[in-house]
Amino acid sequence: MKYVLKSASPPKPKFDLAAELNPQQRAVVEADPGKILVLAGAGTGKTRTLTYRVARLIAGGCPAERIMLVTFTNRAAREMVSRVEELLGLDMRRSAAGTFHHVGNRILRRHGEALGLGSDFGILDPEDARDLMTSVIHDLGMPVLTTKRFPNAKILTKIASQATGMLGTVGQVVERRYLKFLDLLDPIERVVQQFHERKRRLNCVDFDDLLAAWLELLRDPKHREVAERLRSSWTHLLVDEYQDINALQGALIDEMAAVHGSLTCVGDDAQSIYSFRGADFAQIHDFRVRHRDATVLPLTINYRSTPEILALANRSIAVNRLQHPKQLQAVRAQGMLPALIPLRDTMQQAELVAQRVLELHHEQNLPLRKMAALYRNHAHSLELQVELTRRGIPFAVRSGMRFFEQAHIKDVVAYLRARENPRDALAWLRLLRLWPGVGNRTAERVSGMLSGELDEHGERREHPTLPTASVPELLAREAEHARGRAKDALTKLGQLFEQLLDGPGRTPGAAIRLVVSDHYRDYADRTFTNADARKEDLDNLASFAERWPDASDFLSELALIQGMAAENVVVGDEPDDKLVLSTIHQAKGLEWPIVFVLWLAEGRFPTAQSLRTATELEEERRLFYVATTRAADELYLLYPTIEEGRDGPSKIMRPSRFVAELEHAPAVLERWDIEEVPRDS
Repeated sequence: MKYVLKSASPPKPKFDLAAELNPQQRAVVEADPGKILVLAGAGTGKTRTLTYRVARLIAGGCPAERIMLVTFTNRAAREMVSRVEELLGLDMRRSAAGTFHHVGNRILRRHGEALGLGSDFGILDPEDARDLMTSVIHDLGMPVLTTKRFPNAKILTKIASQATGMLGTVGQVVERRYLKFLDLLDPIERVVQQFHERKRRLNCVDFDDLLAAWLELLRDPKHREVAERLRSSWTHLLVDEYQDINALQGALIDEMAAVHGSLTCVGDDAQSIYSFRGADFAQIHDFRVRHRDATVLPLTINYRSTPEILALANRSIAVNRLQHPKQLQAVRAQGMLPALIPLRDTMQQAELVAQRVLELHHEQNLPLRKMAALYRNHAHSLELQVELTRRGIPFAVRSGMRFFEQAHIKDVVAYLRARENPRDALAWLRLLRLWPGVGNRTAERVSGMLSGELDEHGERREHPTLPTASVPELLAREAEHARGRAKDALTKLGQLFEQLLDGPGRTPGAAIRLVVSDHYRDYADRTFTNADARKEDLDNLASFAERWPDASDFLSELALIQGMAAENVVVGDEPDDKLVLSTIHQAKGLEWPIVFVLWLAEGRFPTAQSLRTATELEEERRLFYVATTRAADELYLLYPTIEEGRDGPSKIMRPSRFVAELEHAPAVLERWDIEEVPRDS
């Protein structure tokens, strides 16, 4: 007897492509299987287009489990899969949809044994990886690994990760991004090698290994059978945010599509801004070099911004040489020209944003959350945070913690707190722990002695009184009883406080610069993966502090700012109605009706570092493009014209080249001149 098994017929689509998509979007959705690069400009509906392409492929007969949809967040994958389920009325759980790491984990659970990985392998989160790296350093026992210049476990795991992501070596990463550790390259390479070997022995992988091992299965001739099985398991591969992939992810995509060739990559080269995270611009720029038969389809019809904002963005990005040229087209009605506003200084820049925000909020009844102030670096929001706090305007910082709450800011301010108030045991405890060789026990004893809570024998006083000896004398005395690195640390700390008390570090700005140059710069280099950004924050903090000749007044101002921020006075109608403050990197993918872009001055945006090479400068211009295309209705471009001098006269600031490039006919912006009047007039 024969029994015929009938395969399920493809689901009937619940959509009308002609009615629901524009011609460009429909061209992508209906494109024949092959190598396709979709250049999706800002605000052109790329997620919608990619979702409909998946739905059409399934409706055309491809089983859901034969589709791999790779995104950069699991949330994005869930949203697209959910929408496909709505369009088709079917369960998509059998599809391979998720982040690269999510898909890599599924593949290694099935095929990892070919690499010596048990199917029950563990995945190390970043904290686990740092702990394992610390253990490796300890077990190797090499003297150089305990020197104060040797990078800590956090930086070493970052170096290892970047080497894996760029398909390069540890040496290449150190030469490119950590040049200060070049003389320590040999021991760094040994530690990283041991780190990788230890993971395999423990049957563990970190996030990067999920992708590196997947690529190994595809490329190593020993695993040819597994590679063929992997490539034939999926008929269609679709990739979102293609401009953000690194070299390892790019290699995975190309290898997976090497056989059947149905590959759809969606991205915007004009929004490639994450090279500092390892994103490889060449992946999207050279797509046609690697895939000569590929089709390139544009999405340029923008539904977000006014024609005036798009005209400005188009003119700016056109200056870049390395790009896939395109022009965003507006469907919205005309609006106001973007405003270019030169301000006297950073404080006036902050005042203008605060005043304009309140005008829009009260006069046009616009919620605060519909407005955003964007900036290149988190430190550029310093004065604005102060001004908003003073005016009681609630704000949410998308780019991390409020400026004055960051660890490196509080670390350096602790020196000023301890100098101005020797009884501040918490400040002493915080700054002592920053020194190599000073453990918790030593820090607690010395802080107790310095604050007067402990007597000279280390016994707790019933009524704390300040010691008669000076801080440098007490630290020198403690150094005599200490050993090893603690002895050296306490000696140097005493010498630093001599300068803070009686030397060049009397004013708060000078004190901050002294602490950074004599101690915190080295601490940041060996502690933080973004040490340069944190040192720039501290430089901005020092410039800000120079407004106060007396450190106690400066510390009082900081305390008031933080206290008022904690009260979270709400001006808006809703408790969550807050002005958005964000770095441009954090703002990518978001939009607001009103956008202010701060600090558009040469050397700040673009940064001085980005002027070293044409490649870096072009990424900075793409960052400016991202900032401008976040705005839907109104765009304000601001820059201070004067920067207060650190040790001499004030400096005239030139407007950013990104602004200067725009100032020719026909006009794409309008210059506003500021007239100051007394606030009560």
